[in-house]
Amino acid sequence: MTPTSTDAIKTNLGQAGTHLKQAASDAGEAIRSAAGVAGEELKLGKANVKSDLADSALAGIAAAEHAGGAAREQVDALMDKGRDLIESAAELVRERPLASFGVAFAAGFIIAKLARGSDK
Repeated sequence: MTPTSTDAIKTNLGQAGTHLKQAASDAGEAIRSAAGVAGEELKLGKANVKSDLADSALAGIAAAEHAGGAAREQVDALMDKGRDLIESAAELVRERPLASFGVAFAAGFIIAKLARGSDK
C-alpha cells in the first residue's frame, strides 16, 4: 500500500509537532539557563557593590582619624604665626619705645571715645 497524500500530511504534521515540542523545550531550557546566569551575575554584582561600599567606609574612617592630626597641625601653624607677630611687636617696641607708646596711647584714646560715644 502506498501512502496517500492524507497520510503524508499527517506524517509531516506529526513531525512538525514533534519539532515544535522540542523547540519549546529548548526555549524553556535556554530561559532557565539565562535566568540562572543572570542570578549568578546579580549575586556577583551585589558582592562587588558591598565590597566597594565597605572600602569607601574604611577610607572615610581613615580620613576621620587623620582629621584630628591635621587640625592640630593647623593650630600649631597658627600659634607659630601668633608667636612671630608677638615677637615682631616686642622688637618694634624695643627699637622705638616712644613711638610705640604714642600709638598705644592713641589707640586707647580712640577706643575710649568710641565707647563713650556709644553710651549716649
